[in-house]
Amino acid sequence: MPRRNNRPIVLAAAIVALILACGPRAKQRPSVGARDASVTTQPSPDTTIAASTRVSVDGGVDFALHVTNLHDRAIELRFPTGQTHEFFVLDSTGREVWRWSAGHLFTPSLQTRLLGARETVTYADRWDGAGKSGRFVAVAKLESQNHPVEERVDFVLP
Repeated sequence: MPRRNNRPIVLAAAIVALILACGPRAKQRPSVGARDASVTTQPSPDTTIAASTRVSVDGGVDFALHVTNLHDRAIELRFPTGQTHEFFVLDSTGREVWRWSAGHLFTPSLQTRLLGARETVTYADRWDGAGKSGRFVAVAKLESQNHPVEERVDFVLP
């Protein structure tokens, strides 16, 4: 009986395994338990600003949105109202459970902020999270008309 050559089958199986191992993966957001987590947007080459968001859980939830001018010249951030930023929290079903701006009033006039070369501005707020537990998503937004940013960070309240 002649011997079968299994090399093509083994080679094909190895190639398929390599493709599956190196293929695309779903992007995962960092999550946080009792400490903190952050996410950083990787700017594209034509982007003017970079952003990162930090969420800290410790007796409440602290949010910080850091926005950095990547250029060697100043840029102007334009806001359609007096509101420069927003933070809100979604539960595991996507339902909003808290919004920083709820109950705030903002001027209806255009506002601008000059962000110097390589300068970073930070917007920060706090939510007490009282009576809440489980998985949540924090959303941080820069409300700029010309350089909008939105970041999402998963976190857990015990």
